[in-house]
Amino acid sequence: MSTPDGGAFLEAEALFEAARSCLESVQRSARAAPIVLKAMDCFWQGLLGVDSAGRPTTPVLTWADTRPAAAASRLAERLDERQIHQRTGCRLHAAYWPAKLLWLREAEPEAFGKTARWLSFGEYFQWRLTGELASSLSMASGTGLLNQLTGTWDEELLAVLPLEPSQLPLLVDVDHWLGADWSPAVGDGATSNLGSGCFDARRLAVNVGTSSAMRLLWESEPLSPPPELWSYRLDRRRILLGGALSEGGNLWAWLRQTLRLPRLGGLEKALASMQPDAHGLTILPFLAGERSPGWHADARLTVHGMGAATTVLDVLRAALEAIAYRLAIVHEGLRPYAPDAEVVASGGAILRSPAWLQILADVLGRPVHALADTQATLRGTALLGLRSAGVLDDFGDAEFAVGRTYEPVPAAHARYEEAIGRQRRLYERVLGN
Repeated sequence: MSTPDGGAFLEAEALFEAARSCLESVQRSARAAPIVLKAMDCFWQGLLGVDSAGRPTTPVLTWADTRPAAAASRLAERLDERQIHQRTGCRLHAAYWPAKLLWLREAEPEAFGKTARWLSFGEYFQWRLTGELASSLSMASGTGLLNQLTGTWDEELLAVLPLEPSQLPLLVDVDHWLGADWSPAVGDGATSNLGSGCFDARRLAVNVGTSSAMRLLWESEPLSPPPELWSYRLDRRRILLGGALSEGGNLWAWLRQTLRLPRLGGLEKALASMQPDAHGLTILPFLAGERSPGWHADARLTVHGMGAATTVLDVLRAALEAIAYRLAIVHEGLRPYAPDAEVVASGGAILRSPAWLQILADVLGRPVHALADTQATLRGTALLGLRSAGVLDDFGDAEFAVGRTYEPVPAAHARYEEAIGRQRRLYERVLGN
């Protein structure tokens, strides 16, 4: 659900019933082979309040909710954001819990006062099914409240909000079992990397679904990420470094609905026939604010250069290119950590569009390997559950199928380098540094 003021949230009970219905459907279909292990991934940054009886006091605020943008700015004025980023791996931004909590305290004081605990939807779902409330380090690392250096909730942030550790879930790792057969929920971005075969510095995952992200996963001690990136965790030994955009398939869907474009089949051929950056448009694709790399939560979609000859296909092609440009900036931040990493693409939005995959390869100037498996996140969640249960010795033992490889065209890459520079200049004029 979204609202004109930037709200983006889900009703907890409706989401719980949908997830439970899915689980029951799987259990019914697997009667011949009883399920002995349940693993779960969940979207990062979602925040839900519950009262002392476990009843929701708020909806689930998602990463796309930009209403806490001003609260994030106030926190940045009071705290040393550089140190917060080094400890937690997260910026002071509307997507993360500190800004959400401060905003809720001011905007919804009654609901805030009734709240006994704050948790992600994954913890809420598993708590209701197992009776045990705990957060994996993976889920906690995406909240912006976890001190990754100590593996505990960050004391300075708790004091500022103010919040007691007892109001947050117990912290556990993926080898902790909830009830008899549940592995604790982990972040969906981490399992997407696993399911893409991107679990060391040899491969870099780019995922374009509703939103988009580019991530490296490898075994490492906590590190201080550069300002444009975040750092989360898969577990106590594996770190996830990357950047996420608030746009991906959601912008395509919005444009298609708003501009009344035909279905994908008809669009794909037309998009593929267009020359790189031939439309004269420059787009800042911020439909739901900006996360990486500039972290302007209040940024909005900007289109520059439209004229009488501009077509709706020009706008769509320019939007797909614009998202690829932002991913290229994230790629620049990741290259020092894995300069020779192969790029593996997953996600329903981009895997359905060979034209967009070619755009991405041309923008990056590197081959892009399209994952054959369309369910990378679910596959990765299953692999992590098997690894936690001791059934799988090493992630490298699993097989990963790659489909077509998209090779960059040098002339297109050169054209896109100029276009990226044009987008940077528009970004600076509209949003500043």
